[in-house]
Amino acid sequence: MPVVVVATITPRPDAVDAVREAILAAVPKVHAEPGCELYALHEGDGVFVMVERWESPDALRAHGKAEALTTLGAALADKLAAPPDVRRLSALPAGDPDKGAV
Repeated sequence: MPVVVVATITPRPDAVDAVREAILAAVPKVHAEPGCELYALHEGDGVFVMVERWESPDALRAHGKAEALTTLGAALADKLAAPPDVRRLSALPAGDPDKGAV
């Protein structure tokens, strides 16, 4: 069963560009990880939001230990206004099956 994650990253105001660059550098590496079905970056209102879908809980666990995420964590260490808000979600598909779930 796929796992959906929404992660919100809030940079310090003086570090927005550096945070954006660090995340953008990590995205292609994460896309290459086994089990990554979706890893999509969004930006707005002073935050970055990553919408993720992993093929399984095991794939998500592996992502948490993968080089891309550990490197990203180190790059963001002193640039965030708050710790990342990472939420693992369960889909509640509704309506059109192609539009009702991530």
